[in-house]
Amino acid sequence: METSTQPTPGPKSPTRVVVVGGGFAGLNVAKGLAGCSGVEVVLLDRRNHHLFQPLLYQVAMAGLSPAEIATPIRSIFRRARNVQVLMAEVRGVLPREHRVVTDAGEIPYDFLVLACGAEHSYFGHDEWERFAPGLKTLEQATEIRRRVLTAFERAEVEGSQGAAPSPWLTFAIVGGGPTGVELAGTLGEIARFTLSRDFRHIDPSAARVILIEAGPRLLPAFHEELGAQARRDLESLGVQVWTGCMVRAIDGESLVLARSGGSDEERLPAKSVIWAAGVKPSPLNAALHTALDIPLDRQGRVIVGPDLTLPGFDDVFLLGDQAACRETPDGPALPGLAPVAMQQGRWAARAIRDRLRGRKIEPFRYIDKGQMATIGRKRAVVEFGRLRFSGLLAWWLWLVIHIYYLIGFKNRFFVIWEWAYSYLTYHRGARLITKRDWQSGP
Repeated sequence: METSTQPTPGPKSPTRVVVVGGGFAGLNVAKGLAGCSGVEVVLLDRRNHHLFQPLLYQVAMAGLSPAEIATPIRSIFRRARNVQVLMAEVRGVLPREHRVVTDAGEIPYDFLVLACGAEHSYFGHDEWERFAPGLKTLEQATEIRRRVLTAFERAEVEGSQGAAPSPWLTFAIVGGGPTGVELAGTLGEIARFTLSRDFRHIDPSAARVILIEAGPRLLPAFHEELGAQARRDLESLGVQVWTGCMVRAIDGESLVLARSGGSDEERLPAKSVIWAAGVKPSPLNAALHTALDIPLDRQGRVIVGPDLTLPGFDDVFLLGDQAACRETPDGPALPGLAPVAMQQGRWAARAIRDRLRGRKIEPFRYIDKGQMATIGRKRAVVEFGRLRFSGLLAWWLWLVIHIYYLIGFKNRFFVIWEWAYSYLTYHRGARLITKRDWQSGP
């Protein structure tokens, strides 16, 4: 009688899903796979926190503290035993070898989800970033807060010495999308109300807040009447709105501007400039294009189909700002909004589960829940399909939705408290300058 020499099969290794990015898309993928039997999730991010970006402007304008809109990623998944969180920066992707290259080494995967988000685009003038920071990270938000508050302090110092009206009190915001509108409206309120009695030698309400937009109107993604309403609301707060104006140069002391259709240029003295004009996807996209000839759109996003996968690699998903997803071949690409990223993240988690179970995967379909932007206290615009409205009701709806999507009870409680306090008093509780760098500019 012969004895079998075949080895006894060992336990099957879990399917490893590597998720790059702890933003809205990546977080929803990991949540959708948390507790899933036979699946190991490795969530990579170069920061240790998830950031609620729609409220980032509140940090920049001293309305909220950083910890109130950010949550440690590890705390979110502390009960999910199959989710591993690594603070690491991705340097490259090797789809043929099924590996991700990070600053902590190479990580193999069975499925890969790229949700790295976007960064600001200066349209070929990266040297402007030094003088006009964008608003994508907590570091940038606190730097903008420092520059804005320092500008008022420098103007007060000069005013105490009998100097003429200070150029420190001109604030230029480049970009008329939701971020630019929200920053301009809040800064207008700060100058007119919050700081109005805090200084002795300057009048903060005399500060110039100028919103510069290259296109013909504000909020181009919204209906035209909402863009017009946003402009009226901003102007009621003392904000000057310059449309059809393109930036030619920024040097830390001024901006050079040119009107659309004209050749003449004008110089606007402004020491404080905030950039909210354009974004570009992660540099990983360009690397994938170079290495694998992956098609990109004009903005540098990877063109994906309804399955949200990298062309030629059905085990690599691209979500959020990295992907140009069209639900119809001739339709526009989905916008880079938080609701799009969240829905794509939930869909990708479900698609991976279905793939592992041998089920048919339905194509991704975006459910448009509308869009909104706040202009200031009791002012906002909301668009749901054909339903459009503005004013106090829109502002309350904006507030409720943003509170609802904040992660963690503690975050919601403190944000509600800060907003209630600010609403009743016009005070802003995070007016701290944590770094003094007057010698090198605002």
